[in-house]
Amino acid sequence: MFLRRYRWPIFLIVALAFLATIAPLSARFAPSRSPTFPINDHQYSDPSKTPSTGPIRGSHACPTTPPTPALNPDTQGRFDWRTIPRHYSVEQYSQLPLGQPSPRPSVQHTFGTESMEARNETVLRKEAVRDVFQRCWKSYKDRAWTKDELAPISGGARDTFGSWGATLVDSLDTLWIMEMKQEFAVAVDAAVQIDFGPKIDGEINVFETIIRYLGGFLGAYDVSGCHDARLLNKAIEVADMAYASFDTPNRMPVSRWSPKTAVNGEEQLPAESVLIAEAASASVEFTRLSQLTGDMRYFDAISRVTDVLDKQQGLTKLPGMWPISVNMRKPDLTFDGFFGLGAMADSVYEYLPKMHQLLNGIGPVAAQYHKMYEYAMSTAITHTLFRPMVHDKADILIAGGSVNGERNAKGQHLVCFAGGMFALGGRLFENSTHIDIGRKISEGCAWTYKNAPNGIMPEVFSMTPCPTLSACDYTPQPGSSPFTDVGDGRYVLRPEAIESIFYMYRITGESKYQDIAWEMFQAISTHTRTEFANAAIGDVMKTPVEKYDSMESFWLSETLKYFYLIFSDPDEISLDTFVFNTEAHPFSIP
Repeated sequence: MFLRRYRWPIFLIVALAFLATIAPLSARFAPSRSPTFPINDHQYSDPSKTPSTGPIRGSHACPTTPPTPALNPDTQGRFDWRTIPRHYSVEQYSQLPLGQPSPRPSVQHTFGTESMEARNETVLRKEAVRDVFQRCWKSYKDRAWTKDELAPISGGARDTFGSWGATLVDSLDTLWIMEMKQEFAVAVDAAVQIDFGPKIDGEINVFETIIRYLGGFLGAYDVSGCHDARLLNKAIEVADMAYASFDTPNRMPVSRWSPKTAVNGEEQLPAESVLIAEAASASVEFTRLSQLTGDMRYFDAISRVTDVLDKQQGLTKLPGMWPISVNMRKPDLTFDGFFGLGAMADSVYEYLPKMHQLLNGIGPVAAQYHKMYEYAMSTAITHTLFRPMVHDKADILIAGGSVNGERNAKGQHLVCFAGGMFALGGRLFENSTHIDIGRKISEGCAWTYKNAPNGIMPEVFSMTPCPTLSACDYTPQPGSSPFTDVGDGRYVLRPEAIESIFYMYRITGESKYQDIAWEMFQAISTHTRTEFANAAIGDVMKTPVEKYDSMESFWLSETLKYFYLIFSDPDEISLDTFVFNTEAHPFSIP
């Protein structure tokens, strides 16, 4: 049985399951006969010949327009997901918009020259992050090679995401970015041997498979210059498996999906109660794959989901936002009353401005994502954000939620990504209000880190809200906690806070965000370090902290990558030339 682990706080999933039980639930593809593209255009067999900087020898630029005819992969004798029985054909595929990119403002700040002293300090910080990554990577390679995760306390290995080497694939582009090119070469050689055939009993989480595995292969392919076609082959292999989960009567995906059931030809139906993030968060990955291959099946699949989101966005109990639980079988996105930007909904909102950017703002499709973003954020600002009462009257915001029309004052570490989302959207659409809100959310997360006992934010907490988003009087009791309640005190090596601090630095150019990042990094590195790597913390509110034997792949894929990039040259993975997926895999903007 495939053991699933959740990105989201467990107590929220349990609560959602309870709400869902009481809520009312209301032509086969024929690939073009273009020749398969080569899989041996690489120079990785001898790592000693791999250059330490720049693209690997023989690299070429990523395509600026989708190939015609579409590329066909070479499966190398592995299972071909395109051969399984299909029940519901698509007569005509939606096409990527083509044309001249619309003029858009630069996302990144125009950076000047650092002083020698500042530059030296930044380099030292970057190398400190790299040292932590190298230590973790060595332990993974020595003790858990090709397994999903290293167990950082016991030194063992775990398979938690399909036994396909989640940490291996998730870390590929980080290896390249950190200039660990020989390690990248060895890792690629191992990753391209993974077999994504239907060997797993039970269900897989398609969302996690897409963001970690498909995202991992695409990110590695893009950052290394679109050189090694083996990586693109593997991306297609994963995507073809995920695409099979869309073979339903209404073409809505099955989010918890059985590969063996599909291969056996049994009909599949979307769930009547499913998390919105799992049902509607494949847009960036599938779009990028269509851009690279010219195969429009992927873009068509997510376009159908986007159209449902668009049509029902104004019909929900909080018009502008979609609830956390939805019925994709009808589909009906209107029955639930639980809303928020955080757990179980996050990436649906995150991908709205990112899709506009990835599509270069071209045509009505990009305009559709812009419109949906503006509507969603307007509602979120009004109904989910709150200003906490804090002793220093800091001008900060926390992203909470709304349950049956009532705002709640619960914060989550996971929702810290929203600071970067607002700032990015503000830049793309020249909305200074959104940039300011992004700043306040990002600095709210930084404030929470700084004022927690060990310098690390808890997973879920409550704070006393001001009546409005403006400052309010508050007299705390001496020695009192800034939190009225800590519903989940864990720190699971999450990236969302440093993610938004990274965005704020790249967008504003303010060096204070590098100092904030350094304080966060020092606290996390100190309190999570183990004999072998870094481990999750059971309760950050206790001193000393107690660690437990878990190191999810996003520690290497996201958290340490964002820490490294905030101390790197701003041109390294520029926000004007790359879009990050929700697992921090950078995709080139054509």
